[in-house]
Amino acid sequence: MSDELIIGPDRTGRVVSLRDGLVVAGLPDATLRLACPEGEILPGAVCAHTHIYSGLVPYGMPAPAEAPQNFLQILRRIWWRLDRALDADTLRAAAEDYVAKALLAGTTTLIDHHESPSLIAGSLAILAEVCERLGMRALLCYGATERNFGADEAGRGLAECESLVDTSLVRGLIGLHAGFTVSDETIRAAGELARQRKTVLHVHVAEDNADVADARARGYRGPLERLRSLDALVPGSILAHGVHLGADEIHAANAADCWLIHNPRSNEGNRVGYAKVLGGGRRVALGTDGWNADMAEEQAALDRLGRQNDDKTIGGRLAAGQRLVAERFGAATAALAPGALADLVIRQNGRVRHVLVGGRLVIADGGLVTGSMEEIAETARKQADRLWKRMEAL
Repeated sequence: MSDELIIGPDRTGRVVSLRDGLVVAGLPDATLRLACPEGEILPGAVCAHTHIYSGLVPYGMPAPAEAPQNFLQILRRIWWRLDRALDADTLRAAAEDYVAKALLAGTTTLIDHHESPSLIAGSLAILAEVCERLGMRALLCYGATERNFGADEAGRGLAECESLVDTSLVRGLIGLHAGFTVSDETIRAAGELARQRKTVLHVHVAEDNADVADARARGYRGPLERLRSLDALVPGSILAHGVHLGADEIHAANAADCWLIHNPRSNEGNRVGYAKVLGGGRRVALGTDGWNADMAEEQAALDRLGRQNDDKTIGGRLAAGQRLVAERFGAATAALAPGALADLVIRQNGRVRHVLVGGRLVIADGGLVTGSMEEIAETARKQADRLWKRMEAL
């Protein structure tokens, strides 16, 4: 498709002009046009925190031998076994399936937090290649941790973050798993690296009370205060969850222009609580924490849980993700305005019909343009069987 494209008018009369991956004020009438008279042009959805490596989970991941009773047991018996079992083939299959389904759902950016302790070096290159090939915008990082192999593991994780080459579609962040799995030295190093790379930190913060208890046992008032004390609360950083932050910590996050990411389905599923405290956040976006990246489903869960918890502050969190991404890519923050990223969706009768990312058509008439969904799903099924066997062997 041409680098110049006019979309519309849609059923509301909206017309959007695209050039070189951005929205522009207008183009000549003779420019190639994508008609959508019965559709509606909307900004592409952003999943502000996820784990692409979980993409094979829907293909029959077996339950743990012993049912977990708390959050730490959920991590140890399920997710930390899954990430240790990943190799290059299973990771690539998971990424292809997750990214393709996200695009089909109208999600045009994934902000990912990756971990594969048996495959650290080169793991982000696999994710970046899949996103580039299928046409997904992404912010990627490796979540450095010491939980398996100590400080050496953390160092290799930070080195993997540093290795990622930025492109027009993929940008790198600096990742930490969570404070309770890293030392002060690793946190300090992550902050220094983020500043050197002119990027920000992406880290789980106070998802469960275990993170809070760990920070206090180390002599800090909480996990956010620990980040700040170690000079790692880099302005603009992405703090996932925040369920058990205090109001003073939310204030500190606001002061540092940090993004707080609400993941309502995951928080409910992991029984860690509802993040009502995020209502005090100035910059709060919506993520899925590894659940599918259909943001309409996540928004519906947020609406339901917001009503249950009498939370009247939840408006605008999906749109906030678009501003977060624009910030990291240096684009205009007003969606569909001149200078904004050319990431948009055309919905017709409530369903995704077309999706463009960076001005490139990646979903047309409800089908994946950049790959075969049937082949991706078949590969995912085969690699999922391998992954379950690898998990069983751990």
